[in-house]
Amino acid sequence: MSDCVFCGIVAGDVPATIVAATDRVLAFRDISPAAPTHVVVIPRAHHADLAALSAADPELAAQVLAVAAEVAAAEGVGAGWRLVFNSGADAGQTVFHVHGHVLGGGALPTFG
Repeated sequence: MSDCVFCGIVAGDVPATIVAATDRVLAFRDISPAAPTHVVVIPRAHHADLAALSAADPELAAQVLAVAAEVAAAEGVGAGWRLVFNSGADAGQTVFHVHGHVLGGGALPTFG
């Protein structure tokens, strides 16, 4: 999508600090980190949210999860990290290209 910032990152038109990449998944540092480690993991293909991705391509959804786990290990937070998907505006999603936030690097607030 031409107006999607994450599609721009995939295309190389928007700069990002890439930390992991496969043929179908990309991971890059968040520009406004909410934790000492904050990496955004996206599918290269545009899907609006987690439900859309899961319905259209469950294998790609699994690859996004696998890359998130690889990023956590590579970033040294494998012993304690969080993966957050905000799905929909009411949940706080601001970029409507599905993405997960790998958060770690210290004690994270609990909820649930």
